[in-house]
Amino acid sequence: MAEHKHAQTIRRYFDACNEGDYDKLVSCFTPDAVHYFPSGLPEIPWRTADTIARKWVWCVENLGSQWTIEKILVSHDSNEAVIEWTHWKSKLGTALRGDEWYVFDEQSGLIKEIRAYYASPAEKDVVINELVDFDYVGRGYHLEPKAR
Repeated sequence: MAEHKHAQTIRRYFDACNEGDYDKLVSCFTPDAVHYFPSGLPEIPWRTADTIARKWVWCVENLGSQWTIEKILVSHDSNEAVIEWTHWKSKLGTALRGDEWYVFDEQSGLIKEIRAYYASPAEKDVVINELVDFDYVGRGYHLEPKAR
């Protein structure tokens, strides 16, 4: 069975993030897209495809950010999907795990909204922010970023 178009868009988005490719990032979103985050980050939410793209390019350049997708689930009856991811920040030597809820534009199939949820508070003194006592190794999660 072929991968669902929304899963393909999410994978293209993560590839663009990892490549720090502004144009490819913008191409994944509707122009008025919004990316919501938990509290604690500056200048949130990120509004517009341009802003989202610029912010992720900044993270790649300044934090050494790379992302891995752990799981993707696509709704069978709506233009929505949810994923589980790891955000690797190699220049800081840390990582953060979380989920995102995606809403896609019905006409274009592009991402129009992302709602991010973190697995745990982003603690600066913890190497990998993740759920306590969850068996990441046993469940096959990435333990380091993928090689470029």
